[in-house]
Amino acid sequence: MGNIFNLLLTQPLANGLVLFFRLFGNNLGLAIVFFSLFLRFVLNPLTKPYMDSMKKMKDLAPKLSKLKQKYGKDKIKLAKAQSDLYKQHSINPGAGCLPYLLQIVILIAFFNVFNQTLTQADPVSSFNELLYPALKFGSGEALNTKFLYLDLTKPDKFAIPGIPFPIPGVVLILAAITQFLSAKIMQPIQQKQKELAKKTKTQEDDIQTAMQSSMIYTFPLMTVFFGLSFPSGLAIYWFLFSLWQLISQYKQSGPGALEPFLKRLSLLNLPKYPWQKK
Repeated sequence: MGNIFNLLLTQPLANGLVLFFRLFGNNLGLAIVFFSLFLRFVLNPLTKPYMDSMKKMKDLAPKLSKLKQKYGKDKIKLAKAQSDLYKQHSINPGAGCLPYLLQIVILIAFFNVFNQTLTQADPVSSFNELLYPALKFGSGEALNTKFLYLDLTKPDKFAIPGIPFPIPGVVLILAAITQFLSAKIMQPIQQKQKELAKKTKTQEDDIQTAMQSSMIYTFPLMTVFFGLSFPSGLAIYWFLFSLWQLISQYKQSGPGALEPFLKRLSLLNLPKYPWQKK
């Protein structure tokens, strides 16, 4: 299984990264930035159904509320009615998992690339073991891993005298903030689900909505926690992937729960989106 994963994901990512390294003047930091954006662009057709599904789910909230009121005590009939409603509007609730699964799979593959190359004693030779012949490093070629304040092979963190724990760096903090903002944009949907859960007698609804609310905070905290141990090159990818997701969500559904905050800061002249017009 490991060899197949390397063949299908780790090796192509390593070659893609080195290709962008060549294209951007042998600057590994720029290669990671633009290769990450390129990957997100390529994956966009796969994640777009998720965004469309979330938009449709938001529009169906009133109908779901009526179904819960009608079948709240009968789990089987409620599940069947919800399933029929989703089919009627061509909604796949499971599509919401896809973007996160893609992020995790590619993150693991990128971790393998860094672990097998940049963290080794001789990164150039280690890279050559994964590279196709046309992209292999020549004899005497070096690999500069410095980018801005980062060493791309080491975690984005600072050690401050007197503080017993590491302080996350700028990229990690930006990645966590971006994920938090993205979750807040989706919060109106979660709030609708929370209101619906209160109207039903089934405990499963309460558990589900509680988990969704907690993810607003747990995902950013997990990003920082795990980011303190993996190379900062991965943190750059994670931040850019999350930023693209945030922008896509904003374009699809507007500012969501961020609307009052942005209004107070006068950062946004809020447009009326088609689904907001009555």
